[in-house]
Amino acid sequence: MNERILVAEDDPSILTAVADLLESEGYGVETAMDGTTALDLFRSSPPDLVLLDVMMPGMNGYDVCRAIRGQDARVPVVMLTAKGQEVDKVVGLELGADDYIVKPFGMSELLARIRAALRRGALAHEPLPGAAVSLSADFGDVSVDFEAMSGQKGGTQFFLTPKEAALLRFLLDHGGKVVSREVLLEEIWGIDCEVTTRTVDQHVVRLRQKIEDDPSRPFFLQTAHGAGYRFVCSPADL
Repeated sequence: MNERILVAEDDPSILTAVADLLESEGYGVETAMDGTTALDLFRSSPPDLVLLDVMMPGMNGYDVCRAIRGQDARVPVVMLTAKGQEVDKVVGLELGADDYIVKPFGMSELLARIRAALRRGALAHEPLPGAAVSLSADFGDVSVDFEAMSGQKGGTQFFLTPKEAALLRFLLDHGGKVVSREVLLEEIWGIDCEVTTRTVDQHVVRLRQKIEDDPSRPFFLQTAHGAGYRFVCSPADL
């Protein structure tokens, strides 16, 4: 196990406990007690995963997550917070976080979430089982490079998070077919990730903002009301 994890947490007891746990599991660990230091460490030596507390001095976790996504669309980001309200989770997900763990949490749960996030980040670059290899896609004035986790629409570049890329590719590879939110949760997030169908909806909203001419009236990424979502490349797919 060679993965390196950056842990940013301002509570010294939690920071020490998490760092000791991860090191005992074979991970390389760097730690920070404030957002500014965390971002400096990320930029100087990019890790394989970031474990990011929301409430920190210097820069809060949301600001750090936004800055990380401006530099790297691939690295998994798991946010830690004492807040449990859905609106707080939505903010983190909209900024590009891959998962969200509410304190207090068990160490077994934390390890499971970290392993799942690392696995999903790796799977985002692999072909889907039983599907054609789709390393790139072109539709309308949109071009997507799944290896680079980026794309262009009308000449303007955009970036994808690992789960945005996995979600888009899964729907593309099932073009024209309705895929339920439950199937998307299982295939993209995994059964060990405690998220809801609202998470799928939020990621669809973010994808539409990147690939649609009018996100409020999507052409490519359509809602099948009461059933799920489908990707449409042309009217023949309807």
